[in-house]
Amino acid sequence: MYLLWTIAAAGLAVDQITKAIAAVVVEGHEARHALGGAVTFTAFRNPGAAGSFAPRATLVFTLLAIVVLVLIARVAPSVRSVGWAAGLGLIFAGAGGNLADRLFRTPGFGRGAVLDFIQVGDSGIFNLADQCVTAGAAIVLIQTFRGIPLRAVATSAPGGRPLEQR
Repeated sequence: MYLLWTIAAAGLAVDQITKAIAAVVVEGHEARHALGGAVTFTAFRNPGAAGSFAPRATLVFTLLAIVVLVLIARVAPSVRSVGWAAGLGLIFAGAGGNLADRLFRTPGFGRGAVLDFIQVGDSGIFNLADQCVTAGAAIVLIQTFRGIPLRAVATSAPGGRPLEQR
């Protein structure tokens, strides 16, 4: 559980710090290129989901992020796998980072646009919260396909006494 919350806190902090820097250094300025033009830093206020999907559904994505955060917080105490902890921690960081934008950025509470500012090649523009969600989802899928349970399953206590499953 500590790993999950450490990853979530670190990811959320890095996301918010990079967005604060991007809001000052990138937003309102010419696009900046790095790594021989492979990476471009340009600001885009995204009211929708990844790829600007459903730009008029900001409130829906705000509520969805809240639901995801609550669900992860509820299962966190029973997570016993490093992989699941890492995956859920990254998803929490990403959902939390973009939720913070939706709550506190313009045009107003619950309707704010997410600040996207990184573009690799010809891809869409994204932020670190988006990458946390993507990496976390990939880890969760790997855990699922490997058959690693989210929660520890105990069959007996020392001495052979049956335990309740969590």
